[in-house]
Amino acid sequence: MHRVFQWTVTLLLAVAPQGASAATLISEVFYDAVGSDNGLSFVELYGAPGSSLDGMFLEGINGSNGAAGPTIALSGVFPADGIWLLADDVGDGTSSVAGAHLIANFDFQNGPDSIVLRTADAVLDAVGYGIFAVGEIFAGEGTAAADTPAGSSLARLFANVDTNDNAMDFIVLGVPTPGSAPLNAVPEPQTAALLGVGLIGLAWSGRTRTALRAH
Repeated sequence: MHRVFQWTVTLLLAVAPQGASAATLISEVFYDAVGSDNGLSFVELYGAPGSSLDGMFLEGINGSNGAAGPTIALSGVFPADGIWLLADDVGDGTSSVAGAHLIANFDFQNGPDSIVLRTADAVLDAVGYGIFAVGEIFAGEGTAAADTPAGSSLARLFANVDTNDNAMDFIVLGVPTPGSAPLNAVPEPQTAALLGVGLIGLAWSGRTRTALRAH
C-alpha cells in the first residue's frame, strides 16, 4: 500500500503542470468552525523563507455579487520553513490559533466564495470553493475546490505546488493543520503530460490524500 501510495503521488506530480516553488501561495484556509468562528479562523501561506509580506493583501470575494471584503493588509517575513500564519482575533488582540504570525479581525464566508492573495497591482494566488451557479462570481483558479463542512479546512496538497486549478490542488482536511504543511521535493518536470490524470483520479482516495497531508 505504501509503495502504491508513493507511486500515485509521484505520477501526479509528473503529469500535472507545476507552479514555481518560490511563488507565494495560499496553503490552507479554515473559515467554518463548529459553532462560532470567532478567534478560530486562519489562513496559512507558503513563501520563500526570509521574503517579505509587506504590500500583500488577503481579500475575500463574495460569490453572489463579487463584492470584496474583508481585506487584510499583511506584514512580516516568511519564517525558515516558509509557512506563515494569519489568525482571527478573538476580540482582545489574541487568537485561539497557536503560532500565528499576524492576528487580525476577519471572517471569510462559507462557499461559494473566494479568497485572493494580491498586491496593489497583481493577483499572486487565489482559491475559490463551493458550487458556483450561473451568474455567480468565481475568483479562484481553474475549477473551484470543495466547500468544507464545519470543523474542516481546505488545504493545498503540497504547500509549494500550484497547478492553477483549485480542485486539483486543494483537499478537505477533517483536522486542520495551522502552521504545518507538506512540501514537494520532487524537481519540476520540463513538460506536462496530460495522459494518466484520469487514472490517477480513479486510484486516488480521500483517505490517501488526507494521510499525505497529515504526514
